[in-house]
Amino acid sequence: MSKHVRIPFALAALAAMAAAPAQAQQAAPAVKLGIVSFLTGPAASPFGIPGRNGAEIVIEAFNAGKAPAPFNKVGFGGSKIEAKYVDEAGTMANVVTEFRNLVQRDQVDAVVGYISSGSCLAVAPVAEELKALTVFYDCGTPRIFEEKARNYVFRVSPHATMDSVGAARYLLAKKKNLTSYSGINQNYAWGQDSWRDFTGAMKVLAPKATADKVLFPKLFAGEYGAEISTLLTSKSQAVHTSFWDGDLESFTYQESARGLDKRMTIIMTTGEAGMWRMRDKLPDGTIIGARGANGPLARDTEINKWFQKIYTDRYNTPPTYPAYQMAQSLLGLKIAYEKAMKPGSKPTADEIAAAFKGIEFTGPAGHVKMALGDGHQGITETAYGTYRFNKQTKQPEIVDIIRYPAECVNPPPGIDADKWIEGGMKGAKCN
Repeated sequence: MSKHVRIPFALAALAAMAAAPAQAQQAAPAVKLGIVSFLTGPAASPFGIPGRNGAEIVIEAFNAGKAPAPFNKVGFGGSKIEAKYVDEAGTMANVVTEFRNLVQRDQVDAVVGYISSGSCLAVAPVAEELKALTVFYDCGTPRIFEEKARNYVFRVSPHATMDSVGAARYLLAKKKNLTSYSGINQNYAWGQDSWRDFTGAMKVLAPKATADKVLFPKLFAGEYGAEISTLLTSKSQAVHTSFWDGDLESFTYQESARGLDKRMTIIMTTGEAGMWRMRDKLPDGTIIGARGANGPLARDTEINKWFQKIYTDRYNTPPTYPAYQMAQSLLGLKIAYEKAMKPGSKPTADEIAAAFKGIEFTGPAGHVKMALGDGHQGITETAYGTYRFNKQTKQPEIVDIIRYPAECVNPPPGIDADKWIEGGMKGAKCN
């Protein structure tokens, strides 16, 4: 007698029908994301890798359904996320080619990335040409949405105007009798815009103070002996820098060796990104920004504690602002994606873009409001503080923190940043 049991056809059909919903759910197409950040070169260790790491742990949490509410639905709307990581290093032509490859060859559903303002300015028109949903996570130039309206490009992280206006307000809060200041910034969009907005804000807030030395070394120059010599001849009481990447660390080591920070206060608008690497090599008394209320400047909320824990547990170092900005960008994209979803279908780039416009949410770096650029550009509060290395704990700290509301340091909707500052920053709500 056969040991095989024959299952009646009707019962087999019923079993197949019962399994169908589960199989359909398992077969839900993945959401493909291109994640672009500096993975090699001088910007990788202090900026690009933390950004990439932030993407890795947040996507992992999304796929496991372990992110805090309201982000706890698996993946994006129940579909798992597949990420392809791409190096931003290279020429602008290479950056654009890699972007096209992600969209046309790899057919990603969205691209999240870019640290350099030059990269964002190069990619933005291509994203519009290809109708490719793109979220810039770090680059700061205000020009992205001021020069031209965008349909498919978004930026959750605030632009550089907030950093510069916040820096001016904090500097003057700490040095009420300041009469002269200088600046050293990289000679491209980010550095030029940062200095323009900082000096503009200073003219409004302290019209009697004057700019003395104005220096624009080449991006990634790495050697600043001549510029430091020039600054040492200045009688300025402060020097502003928006240096980032290896330039920030090189300048810090070189100026410390010659005592520039003993002569004047240094304001580093991106200094938080290097504090865990430089530690006691970063001079006490340096004014530190983090491109928003990120890292030690972030509020002690549950979602911030969650992000700090999963990042520190994985990488054995606290997350810096590039990691925060990547996390915020992915949270915003998740909300927009799920808002655009309809039963039984995957949302299109147009549907996600329509849902993204004007959203508000709260992440590890605080509340985001997509208020500028016709709902494509986010604003948040910002914060500045003063650096010190705690010799007892042997840990870096930021103390004397002052917070500035989003509407205090960002222009109102419909007004370009430079025109808002030139007009006296009318409408700023700082209380």
